[in-house]
Amino acid sequence: MTRTIVESKTKTAVIGFDEPFCVIGERINPTGRKKLAAELEAGDFSSVEKDALAQVAAGATMLDVNAGVVFNSNPNPNETEPRLMTKMIRLVQGLVDVPLCIDSSVPGALEAGLAACEGRPLLNSVTGEEERLEVILPLVKKYNVPVVAISNDNTGISEDPDVRFAVAKKIVERAADFGIPAHDIVVDPLVMPAGAVPTAGSQVIALVRRLRDDLGVNTTCGASNISFGLPNRHGINNAFLPMAITAGMTSAIMNPVALPVGAKKLAEKRAELASAGILVPEDIDPEVLAKITGLGSTQSRAGKEMEAIRAANLLMGHDANSTDWIRFNKPGQSAGKSTKSGRRSRRSRVDVTTSS
Repeated sequence: MTRTIVESKTKTAVIGFDEPFCVIGERINPTGRKKLAAELEAGDFSSVEKDALAQVAAGATMLDVNAGVVFNSNPNPNETEPRLMTKMIRLVQGLVDVPLCIDSSVPGALEAGLAACEGRPLLNSVTGEEERLEVILPLVKKYNVPVVAISNDNTGISEDPDVRFAVAKKIVERAADFGIPAHDIVVDPLVMPAGAVPTAGSQVIALVRRLRDDLGVNTTCGASNISFGLPNRHGINNAFLPMAITAGMTSAIMNPVALPVGAKKLAEKRAELASAGILVPEDIDPEVLAKITGLGSTQSRAGKEMEAIRAANLLMGHDANSTDWIRFNKPGQSAGKSTKSGRRSRRSRVDVTTSS
């Protein structure tokens, strides 16, 4: 069976058909997160620290590290992103012991991350464009790391799953030309939003089976893409992930953490209850209020998607003696408390404008 090996300095993770599903935490990514982008430009890495610790505590097998922020002070990512990536990789691997996924569209940032990373990270990513293959595959070979292969090329993202399969096959074949084995290719077949493409779910399930059976490669995806634009996204994600796992999908880039309920949400709930004539004691514990009103928790904890994944692992025979499921369901389990070697999180400010 295909086994893709990823490593930190002290821990090995295996992506494979007979292995527990690999959860690649997506939160360390400034895309669409203005607050995080501003923090990174200012050299404030406190949110990166918090996200790294919370995701590992929630059960992430690996962490994706993306430094794709355009600085107002210097809009050229080819100059800023390699330095930022180096600092982020060093910071994250100093906090947690899980393997990392180095994520960038800037080749210089990918190589900077590879140089800074201890162990054997996953590189994210290569696409089917010939010029991209010629730049990224030599890096994969040089550093002997696995790579995410995204099933699109210079024609864009096709809605035809046969076209996406052909792009994946091309990447696997071109990688072989560089001496890179198929077990070091993790294909992203590109999950379409079901709200825009009604057959998106059935398409990707069939495509994952084909990638497993015909190419023998491991697969990954941006798990939340399937529910984009639809209400109750967690409900859709929770159904999709076990279906994909059964079809042969072996990993996903996703958020394993249920984000905590903030003061604004609690205030809105208080106002809603008051308008209905229900008075809430002023001194009520915020956590109690969040739970009894169905808002969730004021603490970071594992998300519902993690529950679906752990259940799928158990039912697929990838959780020996139901150990992980039992541990996950013990009272008091929550995210945000795990650190490397028992260290507690600390605020970190690093100057990202200087060279490393």
